[in-house]
Amino acid sequence: MASFLNITSPPFFSSRTSLSPSPPPTLTAQLTQFKKGWCWKLKCMPSSGPSQETDSEPPETAPSPSNSASLLSSSSVSTYNWCAGLGGVGFLETAYLTFLKLTNSDAFCPIGGGNCGDVLSSDYAVVFGVPLPLIGMISYGLVATLGLQWSGKKFPFGIEESNGRLLLLGCTTSMAVASGYFLYILSTKFSGTSCTYCLLSAFLSFSLFFITLKDFGLEEIQKFLGLQLCIASVVIFSLNTSYATLRPASSRYPDVHAPHSFCKGICALTFFHLHLCDSSLADINLEYFTTEITTPSSPFAISLARHLQSTGAKMYGAFWCSHCQEQKQIFGKEAAELLNYVECFPNGFRKGTKMIKACADAKLEGFPTWVINGQVLSGDQELSELAKVSGFKIEESNQPS
Repeated sequence: MASFLNITSPPFFSSRTSLSPSPPPTLTAQLTQFKKGWCWKLKCMPSSGPSQETDSEPPETAPSPSNSASLLSSSSVSTYNWCAGLGGVGFLETAYLTFLKLTNSDAFCPIGGGNCGDVLSSDYAVVFGVPLPLIGMISYGLVATLGLQWSGKKFPFGIEESNGRLLLLGCTTSMAVASGYFLYILSTKFSGTSCTYCLLSAFLSFSLFFITLKDFGLEEIQKFLGLQLCIASVVIFSLNTSYATLRPASSRYPDVHAPHSFCKGICALTFFHLHLCDSSLADINLEYFTTEITTPSSPFAISLARHLQSTGAKMYGAFWCSHCQEQKQIFGKEAAELLNYVECFPNGFRKGTKMIKACADAKLEGFPTWVINGQVLSGDQELSELAKVSGFKIEESNQPS
């Protein structure tokens, strides 16, 4: 029995041992297995993560020269469009002012009443004998034309784009400098006067200058700074030279401080230019008035007056001119009423008042002025002289007294 048990027990216990559940793996074994599996994954998929990041985010590359050129070209096109638009507006404005200047017409001023006409009719509206609006019209027209041509990449005369930008910068520089100069004139010579067209032109000129300048980098601006200074100097020197030839107002219009200024029997155009001559009298407001003619008319004076009327002779005068009144007194009350008399200030005089168009067209130099058969006589005249010039036959019975 003992031997039986001894022989058979090992299989029994071994069988029992094999049938019993194995103990759970320890924590150390689990960590070892996790590390092996993770390392295996890393070895099998070494580039999975980076490849996804590479696919999702393309590498940054430096801009190529072609891209930079395209950006510069796009900016230039925008600049050319602005130059074409603003230049076109300036061209229309100065064309209107040129028409007014050449036809001696009154300017419509939305702000400031008649002040626009005052500036336009002044000596500062002419540069070396050329109307200033005409110069502005040519300048704005050139800028607008260049902008239209170059916005469509059409460069005439074989001009390269870089040279075109430089030409445009030179034009706008000269226009901005001239506008600054005239703003100074407006503030000093026309103190208290508002000129809408002047301010609009200055705004357009400065806008064109800065729009053109923004296309140039800092290095380019420094490179062409000397050229711009030369252009500015030439413009200022030219304007100073032109206006330096102007005589003082007091020498052009005698005794501007007196209402009735005299020069060899002529009333100068004092009140017409008073606001340009003396700032202390610039705000004068003179209502229209009539002066009674008290002397009787002789038969000769009446006959001469009728003859002058029949020939279309005209006498231009102003209600405030004493020599005009003296001329009427020479004719006498009855004869004076027969004359073709043209009053140049029928609505009185105040700041900004201009002569009526008939007087302006006659290009008067003083009052009174006679226009007889195309001949101009300035100042009050004797009846015999008027009869001689007009071809009136003096009869013995109608000799002037």
